[in-house]
Amino acid sequence: MKGIELVSMLFFSLPLLALGSGEVYIVTVEGEPVVSYSGGVDGFSATAIDLVEEMDITSESVTSYAFHLEKKHDALLDSLFEVGTYKKLYSYRHLVNGFAVHISPEQAEALSKAPGVKYVEKDMKIKKFTTHTPQFLGLPTGVWPTRGGFDRAGEDIVIGFVDSGIYPKHPSFSTHNTEPYGPLPRYRGKCEVDPETQRDFCNGKIIGAQHFAKAAIAAGAFNPAIDFPSPLDGDGHGSHTAAIAAGNNGIRVKMHGYEFGKASGMAPRARIAVYKVLYRLFGGYVSDVVAAIEQAVLDGVDILNLSVGPNSPPTTTKATFLNPFDAALLSAVRAGVFVAQAAGNGGPFPKTLVSFSPWITTVAAAIDDRRYKNNLTLGNGKILPGLGLSPSTHGNKSFNLVSANDVMLDLSLLKYNPLDCQRPELLNRNKVEGNILLCGYSFNFVSGTASIKKVSETAKSLGAAGFIVAVENTYPGAKFDPVPVDTPGILITDARKTKELIDYYNCSTTRDWAGRPISFDATASIADGLAPILHKSAPQVALFSSRGPDVKDFSFQDADVLKPDILAPGNLIWAAWAPNGTDEANYIGEGFAMVSGTSMAAPHIAGIAALIKQKNPHWSPGAIKSALMTTATTLDRGGRPILAQQYSETEIMTLVQATPFDYGSGAVNPKAALDPGLILDTTYEDYIRFLCSVPDVDPNEVRNITSSACNSTTGLPADLNIPSITISHLEGTQTVKRTVTNVADTETYVITTRMSPEIALEASPPAMTVLSGASREITVSLTVRSVTGGYSFGEILMKGDRGHRVRIPVVAMGFDS
Repeated sequence: MKGIELVSMLFFSLPLLALGSGEVYIVTVEGEPVVSYSGGVDGFSATAIDLVEEMDITSESVTSYAFHLEKKHDALLDSLFEVGTYKKLYSYRHLVNGFAVHISPEQAEALSKAPGVKYVEKDMKIKKFTTHTPQFLGLPTGVWPTRGGFDRAGEDIVIGFVDSGIYPKHPSFSTHNTEPYGPLPRYRGKCEVDPETQRDFCNGKIIGAQHFAKAAIAAGAFNPAIDFPSPLDGDGHGSHTAAIAAGNNGIRVKMHGYEFGKASGMAPRARIAVYKVLYRLFGGYVSDVVAAIEQAVLDGVDILNLSVGPNSPPTTTKATFLNPFDAALLSAVRAGVFVAQAAGNGGPFPKTLVSFSPWITTVAAAIDDRRYKNNLTLGNGKILPGLGLSPSTHGNKSFNLVSANDVMLDLSLLKYNPLDCQRPELLNRNKVEGNILLCGYSFNFVSGTASIKKVSETAKSLGAAGFIVAVENTYPGAKFDPVPVDTPGILITDARKTKELIDYYNCSTTRDWAGRPISFDATASIADGLAPILHKSAPQVALFSSRGPDVKDFSFQDADVLKPDILAPGNLIWAAWAPNGTDEANYIGEGFAMVSGTSMAAPHIAGIAALIKQKNPHWSPGAIKSALMTTATTLDRGGRPILAQQYSETEIMTLVQATPFDYGSGAVNPKAALDPGLILDTTYEDYIRFLCSVPDVDPNEVRNITSSACNSTTGLPADLNIPSITISHLEGTQTVKRTVTNVADTETYVITTRMSPEIALEASPPAMTVLSGASREITVSLTVRSVTGGYSFGEILMKGDRGHRVRIPVVAMGFDS
């Protein structure tokens, strides 16, 4: 009776929600979602499943129970609020039981106190974490032949992309020169129709295409004139990530009349399912993403690629792992869907990861062996290194240098920055023509209002022999990538080299009493920078790639989970681009782009996971993740330990030996991952036990977010059977166990350990024979020898007599007991 009185009081006391006001909130309520409902509600039979292919969404049991949940959502809202004062955006029924609703903060407060409501959180924004790599990873010779060749690699595996959409006309997604794609009845997704062309987005290769924007619209962020209310990619990012994972093989990358090689996805025959949640100007919202994830799993995708993530850890829960976004992904994993997520681009600083949970495969970004470099030769004989993906100056001759500041026209009026060389009308063509134009690097290049492409267009329109962009000051967020241009040009990124250039220019320029130039006598030539240089010191961890340790709460306390999980190429990746994409100013109007970010690393892993899934269709997401991690390498192509880009004390980029907080288990090795020997599998129940063992976690919070109860809060997070061991607070001795399963022929393994001297690491048994298909348990003990105040790193290595090599990284920080 008290509940009824409370509801009626709330109904009359809440203000009306004005159009456009209020916020979007994500709400979970009592009751199991479809994926985990084991029965107990009168009139509704159980719908819980072990694998997504077992879910028949058209069955009477699933449809009736899902409709029952939605009716309860509607009844709850109707009982609390007057019609017209709220708008329900989504009902989440299959992975989580809840909804997204647009209401006022006062209504949200009332909703949080209503009977049956478990969790209310204000919606958060998400952001994106913004070829040669198949050869670098050994796919054409070491992997594709085992999967029937590139024209069969990934056959009938569906990769879902929760991203900015797709440009369906791109040759990377074309079916004109491929064997026809047959129907795939187990995939149940739909293809939206383009409002302008009235044609759908699918062609067999692209098997599904949908967009989600209800939260963005409710928040007032969506502009249909520029954001495209369809799966069409208006950004470029989604087309790029889809092509990296599953783009067609052998697509010629041409720009400005020059071919930069041939691009291919990791699994070129895999199908692409598009779930657009990212938009041009504002990114996206978690409630739209959760809806997209639920739909993707319901549709039957095998792999999910998330090159997106939250801006920061959740603030309303005690554990980073407990939020609607991660909970939806946990249910996706429960349903058999492998999830790859970008680690984030907050590097090289520690604790910058925005992918937290052990059921997600978190991907760090590597620099591969291909580097584009160029140089500028000055008239005084000095050679300055720089970046310039351009042809050389005509005839390899030298030309006079003219600074943009010295060739300004009177109409500049300081409204624009002529030094950016973005507006040719501000510069004197008579003085620029036939010379090399010297420009400066301002914050406009970081904000996106200036671009190297526009500098090239300015130089070309003024008849310049070439251009130089010189960096005097490094701005936060600056990213120096070579940009393909058809005009000779170079970017000097080292401020010390820029000073040498400017000093030479000033000494060689004659000026009158007022400082106006009379003659330009400084000369320079720009070399040909179109050909890449291949390095053995690859891979390296990219400077921007987010680093661990993983954090367990918003106060940034360390978690007992190793993140990132694995390293994959993510620097200067050539792939498809949407010609109307605006994400990178240097590639507007282009069909291909070479961009960097952990966004580019994640789809490498998604595509390789598709190859593993193709070979082992019944493997769980945990098994696939284990195969990737235990076979990863910690050595570069030269046989030396992998290095990580880092800042020195003077903020100069340097190289240091990488640790598991930089690369997780190491750099992906696709050939070995297809034949891992042993795997460490992890079930949904294991993950729930892990959540319940997190220190200070509220069992009610676990139930509220996951709809699963804590049967016990004993045990420790490090007990989770994943292919890494992390103990952030080790006192005395701690023992953990790992269970390995043999997915190859019977094999005998010798087990050895290696660890920093501050901590003793032992594993038993020292050797074991594991029958094909059988499992064995390994006991691992860690003991503090001395306290250093920092982490110690090591490994457990299992070498089989048939050639398999299984490695588990170990991370621990010792404390006085």
